[in-house]
Amino acid sequence: MNAPIEFSFLIGGVFCVLIFASGVAFILKRRLGSGNANPVIDNLIARINAWWAMATLLTIAMLFGRAGAVTLFALLSFAAMREFLTLTAKSRADHYVLATAFFFVLPFQYYLVWIDWYGLYSIFIPVYAFLFLPIIAAFRGETENFLTRVSETQWGLMICVFAASHVPALLSLQIPGFEGKSILLIAFLVVVVQGSDVLQYVFGKLFGRHKIAPKLSPSKTWEGFIGGVVSASLLGACLFWMTPFAFWQAFLVSFVIAIMGFFGGLVMSAIKRDKGVKDWGHLIAGHGGFIDRLDSVVFSAPIFFHIVRYFWSTV
Repeated sequence: MNAPIEFSFLIGGVFCVLIFASGVAFILKRRLGSGNANPVIDNLIARINAWWAMATLLTIAMLFGRAGAVTLFALLSFAAMREFLTLTAKSRADHYVLATAFFFVLPFQYYLVWIDWYGLYSIFIPVYAFLFLPIIAAFRGETENFLTRVSETQWGLMICVFAASHVPALLSLQIPGFEGKSILLIAFLVVVVQGSDVLQYVFGKLFGRHKIAPKLSPSKTWEGFIGGVVSASLLGACLFWMTPFAFWQAFLVSFVIAIMGFFGGLVMSAIKRDKGVKDWGHLIAGHGGFIDRLDSVVFSAPIFFHIVRYFWSTV
């Protein structure tokens, strides 16, 4: 198979699942009756509608190849970092730091990904941006909450930009026998990680009894976690045909990124609790903000990128 045919099969499967889910939601809503509200069903419908929008957007971006992927994730990084920094401690003295982060660091990171300069985009933010942004802040002379303000900006860049940029960076990997198909790695990552999120939600609602971290995320249970991660790993294994992995390798890789996705959600939940908010934003109905959808992907993307780079890629 060539990449377009494989990609078409995958997208067709995703939209078939969405059609089925929409049908189930419609039947449940009809049985509930007009005028009757059920928070679980209403939340399910909102999530499905949001998935239609996100799946369509991602499909369109992927059809434009490298340009579409880099542009899409650059825009998502911008929106996610805006959400993140809105909830952090800032003062008027941080104006130049924020301007530099949004209008230089972010686009330059994605430019480096675009030109495939791995030696620089792999260290640009965690080394150079982390060193020079505090210098800019120090020259403003505002010392109150200095460490907190600088650290939160750096963490926002690390999560929303640096980690997220590893998704389109997958397109630069050169894998023998997999030439011209790297776009499928992005599809594999997103389907497995987001599939794990959905499956953890389903297993948690059906069988959840024992909470993992009640103070951080009351909805996360051990039953949901185990069921979701194992199911997502099996899903990834079944998608081995669109990757350079063997069946068992696809299972192990999926297992790792599904767990990292869970950890991402847990860490970002801890930050939300610290800031006293339920969601990062309200732009995506049923899903909160952009970070609420990206948290699992951004934690798993660098791990997935380096696993593939070190064990399958020639560069």
